[in-house]
Amino acid sequence: MCEKDGFQPGERLRVSRRAFGVLTGAAGVAAVLGTAGHAQDLAGSDVEITTADGTIDAYFVHPASGKAPGVIMWPDIFGLRPAFREMADRLAAEGYAVVVPNPFYRDAKGAVVGENEELFAAIDRLRPYASHLTPEAVVTDATAIAGWLDGQEAVDASRKIGAVGFCMSGPYTIRAAAALPDRVGAGASFHGAGVATEAPTSPHLLAPETRAVFLFAIAENDDAENPESKERLKEAFGDRAEVEVYPANHGWVPPDSPRYDAAQAERAWSRLLALFKGALT
Repeated sequence: MCEKDGFQPGERLRVSRRAFGVLTGAAGVAAVLGTAGHAQDLAGSDVEITTADGTIDAYFVHPASGKAPGVIMWPDIFGLRPAFREMADRLAAEGYAVVVPNPFYRDAKGAVVGENEELFAAIDRLRPYASHLTPEAVVTDATAIAGWLDGQEAVDASRKIGAVGFCMSGPYTIRAAAALPDRVGAGASFHGAGVATEAPTSPHLLAPETRAVFLFAIAENDDAENPESKERLKEAFGDRAEVEVYPANHGWVPPDSPRYDAAQAERAWSRLLALFKGALT
């Protein structure tokens, strides 16, 4: 499913006090409560990552001391924004060094959706940016980001990297794992769009080139529209993938989404943590 199919005219991102409070801009050093029930001191900042196509603006957060496995967290079509900084902080509090890139850096820096912008209109405006994210561009970015992570003092480069994608970026996790099979150890796609299609360039066909384990969390309305997708994923990845349809609509995971479902988002989050705990070694 395309992002536009999941939203209706008049809907806007849900803005929480927390999302537009301490998590706006560089986070500095913060204490964030993780799902394990413990506080972890974090260091977060806005960073720049050089690629062959330009400079990515990104948010990077990690435990304030020690080294941690690196994770790339790609946002959905609405880009790098407070909700994704919040999710990155939450994952970092579990012991990971997380970078959230602006996927549209070739066309625009910083936030690409206004605080009160109608999402239906925003998607139309952002589609030209998204069209520039070809498979080759995604691999260019993934390679640069992974290399950048491995060069950071806070990252344990001896451990595998994780990749997380939402909707349009769900397929990026597969492409990253195929391009960097020795580095990417786990990939998670939440309500991913186009991860397994009939096209000869479908990401799932790259499964033989990957060594990672995967989590494919599928929205029930996406599955209703394309029930064959989950079967293609199961066949392509076999026992290396957890493929599940969640009783929630497309866009249910980001906390600022109009489709946010707290119970199912927490369930998906727990599966992500289990995946990373077992694979990023």
